[in-house]
Amino acid sequence: MGYMFVYGPCYGCGRVFAFNASHVPSIPINGVREPICRACVEQANPHRVKNGLAPIVIHPEAYEPEEVH
Repeated sequence: MGYMFVYGPCYGCGRVFAFNASHVPSIPINGVREPICRACVEQANPHRVKNGLAPIVIHPEAYEPEEVH
C-alpha cells in the first residue's frame, strides 16, 4: 500500500499544486476535466452564488494524498 499526489497546474491561476485526482474540483475545457486549486475555488464561489449557481463544494480529500494498493 502507498500514497500518491498528482501535481499539475491550476486551470484558473496556472500555479502548480498537489491534488487527489479522484476528488479535486475540476471544470470541463474542450471535453477535458481541468483541476482547480483551493484558492481559485474560494475566489470563484462568491461569484457563482451571486450569479445563481451552486458553490463548488471541495471534497475533504481533494488536496490530500490518494491511497493506492
